[in-house]
Amino acid sequence: MFTGIIAAVGKITAISPLGDDAAGHRLTVHAGGLPLADVALGDSITLNGACMTVVSKTDSAFDVDVSRESLNCTAGLDAIGEVNLEKAVTLSERLGGHLVSGHVDGLGTVQKFEPVGESWLLVVDAPRELAKFIAVKGSIVINGVSLTVNTIEDHASTCAFSVNLIPHTVQVTTLKHLKVGSKVNLEIDLIARYVERMLAAAN
Repeated sequence: MFTGIIAAVGKITAISPLGDDAAGHRLTVHAGGLPLADVALGDSITLNGACMTVVSKTDSAFDVDVSRESLNCTAGLDAIGEVNLEKAVTLSERLGGHLVSGHVDGLGTVQKFEPVGESWLLVVDAPRELAKFIAVKGSIVINGVSLTVNTIEDHASTCAFSVNLIPHTVQVTTLKHLKVGSKVNLEIDLIARYVERMLAAAN
């Protein structure tokens, strides 16, 4: 489990195919400011909100294997560049964001990203099938960052929602690089997922 509070911005520095075009990739990630002394092989770290398993490490970098399925369902894990990093939470840590599984539920598209006063307004189009899980003042994960939904507009094929980003969040995450048209990884609220399942089973 994770919290959606980004611990460091790392960088994918190398991509190695694991086989033919149908296979996945091995990524080498420079950990940036993320301490790796307590990370063991087999531990989980999220990259832009996608939970990955550490398969090798050095003092300053680690490798993860990303399946073709994961590459097809996520954004930002197929090219050299910065990624948001978070190690799995322990029971002794503060839950600063919300309960996050590290499983990407869908890809969103940035519709607006602009300064408003001292903060930033981010508007994302989510797939319509995720709309029932997105609520005003509820939690959403964007590229691994735990955020609070401010507004929602349901459309025929999408659900547009907005979040407010304080300057600190922009400065310490890769969200600063977003622009109109950028694809982002979305994870819906874990509790909403189970509520929907229970309600469906009851009918």
